[in-house]
Amino acid sequence: MMDFFDEMLDNGAPRESYASYHAWYESQDKKLLKRKMTEAEAVFRRTGITFNVYGKRDADERLIPFDIIPRIIAAREWARLTLGIEQRVKAINAFLHDIYHNQEILKAGILPSALIENNDAFLPQMIGVTPPGKVYTHIVGVDLVRTGADDFFVLEDNARTPSGVSYMLENRETMLQIFPELFSRNKVQRVNNYPQTLRQSLEACAPKHCTDKPVIAVLTPGIHNSAYFEHAFLADQMGAELVEANDIRIRDKKVCMRTTQGYTPIDVLYRRVDDDYLDPLNFKPESMLGIPGIMDIYRAGGITIANAPGSGIADDKAIYSYMPDIVRFYTGEKALLRNVETWRCSDPDSLKYVLEHLGDLVVKEVHGSGGYGMLVGPASTKAEIDRFAKKLRKNPSNYIAQPTLALSTTPILNKGELAPRHVDLRPFVLVAPDKIITTPGGLTRVAMKKGLLVVNSSQGGGTKDTWVLED
Repeated sequence: MMDFFDEMLDNGAPRESYASYHAWYESQDKKLLKRKMTEAEAVFRRTGITFNVYGKRDADERLIPFDIIPRIIAAREWARLTLGIEQRVKAINAFLHDIYHNQEILKAGILPSALIENNDAFLPQMIGVTPPGKVYTHIVGVDLVRTGADDFFVLEDNARTPSGVSYMLENRETMLQIFPELFSRNKVQRVNNYPQTLRQSLEACAPKHCTDKPVIAVLTPGIHNSAYFEHAFLADQMGAELVEANDIRIRDKKVCMRTTQGYTPIDVLYRRVDDDYLDPLNFKPESMLGIPGIMDIYRAGGITIANAPGSGIADDKAIYSYMPDIVRFYTGEKALLRNVETWRCSDPDSLKYVLEHLGDLVVKEVHGSGGYGMLVGPASTKAEIDRFAKKLRKNPSNYIAQPTLALSTTPILNKGELAPRHVDLRPFVLVAPDKIITTPGGLTRVAMKKGLLVVNSSQGGGTKDTWVLED
């Protein structure tokens, strides 16, 4: 049986970062806390923070469960994490520029060329294209897990269109409303300036021809997208326009959006539409979500697209397994954040090992997300494992495997009592030409069921407010 690191308690006594909060919690009426939990849920319902679960018959909008017990990270822990996160993001941007230009990392034999050439996330349309400021990943989500006091691992990188930041912001706003006294007792670093920082970061990445204040728009697939609330929320908070494909026209070699004053050119498009659907003239011709011809304007330097098309190859899970080498190649430094041990199933010896140990491993699709298409061996039946083995043998290059980690736990309020549950953390990183900013905290996702290791909202997971303490 695994031992799990409890982030709040050490043999029943609160750890230093939780000491003040724990003393407050012990003094509280537990019935009052249960009422506060109900109040928090009502706030989320009023605000309209919902998501859709794809592939379900009852794919109606639903609330992500919110837990009122915060996750607390000490300032010194966060400072160490930030150094590793920013080193990794810097390397990811350098890697993306290289593979779309000189491909020095392939010439050096660090990465097998087949991993790029046969990768659906690699876009030939981006070869030779340099985005303004050489920024490819304007917004990055780095998923972290913890297994011990000083043991943090990167579980995956999200370099395409990372989601969840609206939950980070609303979690904090809800906690401020319900427990204002906690923020006078505890010095917690702010996250509510994220939308303004995001806008400033995107403005800094505007095309060279832009001399006035850049016009920013958020491109959404529409109201049926699972993250539509976030698209609308961020556009509103940034003071940007929320647009869909039918709001856009190409005019005079510019990407323009429809406004009450006519069509206005867009300088920076924060797109929440996947690469395949972004431009039906260059990618999927049947796409109704994209803008015909936008890639031609982009390649000519007429608009900034955040994140850059083709960035998704950096969060491919097979590429992930090379990240320590990628960090060293582009920074000359050892990676400060560790990867989880990973078997690439495209390798025959690795495939043999994985098939022999499926019951002990976590197996993921290389382009998968949201907890879909994966196998958690220890939580699966023999029949599920056998079915997955057939898929694995049929298309081994589509999968990687990792050991089942002893994810740390933080408590949730369960029937008025504290109960440990497994968590991960997605810090959000903003990249501008001259700086990288990591928001202090991020989105903590929590498995609401006892013993469950999958924390994704699509699999029933919830969220918490994440506190990074000041020095």
